[in-house]
Amino acid sequence: MAAQQVRDGFVELYGTEPEGVWSAPGRVNLIGEHTDYNDGFVMPFALPHTAVAAVSRRTDGVLRLHSSDVEGGVVELRLDDLAPDSDRNWTAYPAGVVWALREAGHPVTGADVHLASTVPAGAGLSSSAALEVVVALALNDLYDLGLQRWQLARLCQRAENVYVGAPTGIMDQTASACCEAGHALFLDTRDLSQKQIPFDLAAEGMVLLVVDTRVKHSHSEGEYGKRRAGCERGAALLGVDALRDIPYGELDAALERLGDDEEAVRLVRHVVTEDERVEKTVALLESGETRAIGPVLVAGHASLRDDFRISCPELDLVVDTALASGALGARMTGGGFGGSAIVLAEAADVEPLTKAVQEAFAAAAFTAPRVFEAVPSAGARRLVETD
Repeated sequence: MAAQQVRDGFVELYGTEPEGVWSAPGRVNLIGEHTDYNDGFVMPFALPHTAVAAVSRRTDGVLRLHSSDVEGGVVELRLDDLAPDSDRNWTAYPAGVVWALREAGHPVTGADVHLASTVPAGAGLSSSAALEVVVALALNDLYDLGLQRWQLARLCQRAENVYVGAPTGIMDQTASACCEAGHALFLDTRDLSQKQIPFDLAAEGMVLLVVDTRVKHSHSEGEYGKRRAGCERGAALLGVDALRDIPYGELDAALERLGDDEEAVRLVRHVVTEDERVEKTVALLESGETRAIGPVLVAGHASLRDDFRISCPELDLVVDTALASGALGARMTGGGFGGSAIVLAEAADVEPLTKAVQEAFAAAAFTAPRVFEAVPSAGARRLVETD
C-alpha cells in the first residue's frame, strides 16, 4: 500500500511514472550506545517503519525533492551547487547522499524523488538514516553503480557527517541498509564485519516495546558532538586509536591513569563497559537465554544516565516505571537527550505495563508517550521494479 501511494504521489507531482520504488527502515538499537564512533560494537535491528522513495533519473544536473511529510512543494536543486552546510532543511539528507556519491566519483546526473516516511522523526529511531539509505539504494540501482550495502552505508554516513554536519557513527546507516527480518545485527564498527543474530521474541512469549517520549533531539546540536570529542580526548590521553582498544579487563587500570579527569573517566568507563554489554548480549542470545539480557539492558541505561549523562527525566521515568511494573529490562535507546526507550517484557505484561507508563507520564504532566511493539524487520530493498 505504501509503495503504491508513493508511486501515485510521484506521478501526480512529476507527471510520469517513477523508474522504481524503494524502502529503507528506521532502527532500534538493542544495546551498544555511543560505541560506534569509538570503533566498538553495536546491536541494532530494523523496524517495520520505513522511508519509501519513488525515484527516476534525470540527465540535466537537477535534483528535485518532495516529501509528503513536509509542508511545501517540490524543492529543485542543481547538483553543481550542492555543498556542505548549504542546507538546514530536511532536503539536506537526500541531497547530501547525491553530493557524497558524486564526490566519490559516481556518475549521478540528477533525479526526481518523492518520499514518505513512517519513521518517527526525532525519536532516536534513525529517521534521517532511513531517508539517506533509501535514496542511496535507489540511485545505486538506477545508475548501476555496483556498490555493496556497507559501501552505501559509508557514503550515507559521510553525507550526514560532512554535508549535514551531524557527527554520527556508522551504525544507523548500516542497520538500515543491512538488517534482516527476525534478526538483530551484531556489527563491529571498526571493520564493518557483521553477524545476523536470531531475535524472535514472539516465539518465546516476549515483546520489545518502543516508548517514544516525544522529547525531540537533534544530533547536529552540541551535546552529541561534545560526547564524541570527549571520547576522542579520552582515547588520546590513554594512547590508543579509539576507546575500543581498551580491553574490559584493563578498564580499572586505564581509569587510574586518567587520574582526576572526571569527564574522561566517565566517558571511557561507559564506552568500555558498553562494548562488554554488547558481547554479553550476543552470547546470551546465541545460547538461548533471551530473558537474561534484561539486566544487561538495565545496566546500559544506568551507564548512559550516570556516566554518559545523556538521559532525561522522561526516559528515566519510562525505565523506572517499566521495571517497577514487571519488565524484564529497559533502557534508553538512540543518541539521547530525548527520543525513545525500549522495554523487554513478557507478552502477558504488555498491557498493564503500557498503562503504567502512560499513567506515570500523565501524573508527571509530561506529553503522552507513543508506545508500539518493535518487530525485527527487513533492511532496505526495492519494492517496485521498472515497468
